[in-house]
Parts: sequence; structure tokens; C-alpha cells
Amino acid sequence: MSVPTFDTYPDPSAVAAATADRFLAEGQAAIEQRGRFRVALSGGSTPKLVFPLLVSAPRRAQIDWSRVEFFWVDERAVPPDHPESNFGVAYQMLIAPLTGGPRGVRADAVHRMQAEVADLDGAALAYEGELRLAFEARGAEPPRFDLICLGMGPDGHTASLFPESAALTVADRWVVANWAPGPAAWRMTLTFPVLDAARLALFTVTGADKADALRGVRSGAALPAGRVRGERVTWLVDQAAESGPNATLRA
Repeated sequence: MSVPTFDTYPDPSAVAAATADRFLAEGQAAIEQRGRFRVALSGGSTPKLVFPLLVSAPRRAQIDWSRVEFFWVDERAVPPDHPESNFGVAYQMLIAPLTGGPRGVRADAVHRMQAEVADLDGAALAYEGELRLAFEARGAEPPRFDLICLGMGPDGHTASLFPESAALTVADRWVVANWAPGPAAWRMTLTFPVLDAARLALFTVTGADKADALRGVRSGAALPAGRVRGERVTWLVDQAAESGPNATLRA
């Protein structure tokens, strides 16, 4: 487990560019070393800035998309065509434009959370089973993603792991249904054992409304986002969100 690092950029656009470049660097390394790149995507505002960068030149050609497998960090209990669906946004803005051709995304490499079903706990168990098959996982050892993309809310939540929610204490499940008290809605989410197993957990955080939570993470407050301890944990934040004295300002 490494100590988290924090890099600060001038604005959300610069954070998005740095995120896209890190995504590609991790993907290239994973494909070179292991033949495939397994990434878990999240929702939020920053991915909507990152996805167009990945599907456009010159970044689009920098990775073999047929070797990328897409999973999701969390999902709202809505159909995939709902405007608030994390899958729906990623599919429309990232996956669909990259589908087709010998280097395009494969249909069987897209693993969405089916959080729209009535039995959300059953769907969470089914997604855990899908992870086991995809990673050929056996026993209790969680899947090891090459990259898990994360954000943070003003309350310090990450994925759909909200302060004081039941999923915070789950250690024997990889995917659970969890009640989100702020929006008062059910979600499906990966749990800390999976987040902590990642080769890289990459946080992207922008906006002044995140400053108090980011200050709490940096000072060791008991916020969900601050509990992620993967092999590497990197925070890419903009100047508005930054509150700590030891960040490295990037151009």
C-alpha cells in the first residue's frame, strides 16, 4: 500500500487532460505486460470532459481498444438509457465511438452493472459473479483492476460509498447494493476490498465545493474517499478544490 500522491492543475480542463493521459499510460503498460487493460469507470462531471479526449486524435490511436475491458465502479438504480446512468454516459461518449474495426472495443468486453432490476442485491451478487468469471478469480482474493477511476463528492463519498452507509463496513463482498442518504436513492457499488486491490486508484476532483472534503482527506479525516489504499493512489485535483500545502502544481 502506497502513500497517496496529490497533483494540482489550474482548472477542470487540465485535470481532464491529465486523467486522459494517465488512462492511456496505464492502458499501454497493462497491455504490454499482461495483454489486456481492465478499467473500472465512474460517473460524475470530470469523466464527461475526459471521454471526448480519449475518442479524439491523437489519443484515440495510442491504445488498442480491442484489448480494453470496461467495468463500472458504481451505478444508480436506473435503466441504461437514463440520463443519470453512469453506464449510459460512458457508452454514448466513450464506448460507442470506439466500437468497430480491428482495434475497436469488443462487445463482450463491456461489463455493465444491471442496477435497474428490482432485486438490486441479487444484481450485485450477479455482478460479483461476472467479476469472478472475467478475472478468473477464485477464493476470497478480490479482482485486481489495472485502473479504477474514482471521484469524490462534497461529503467525501467515493464510488457509492457514502458516509455512515452500510457498505463502508463490508469486507466479504465485492459488490453490494447501498443506500445513498444524500440523494435518498439506492445504488450498486464496488466495495473497499476491490478498490484497495487496484494497481492504480485514480481520483479526479474539481470544484470549490470539494475543498472541505479534500482538506479532510489530506488531514486524515474518516471520509470514505480517504480510506482507499490501493497499490498506488493518485489524486488529480484542480486549484479550486485544492486545500493542502504540499501539492505539486502542474501546468
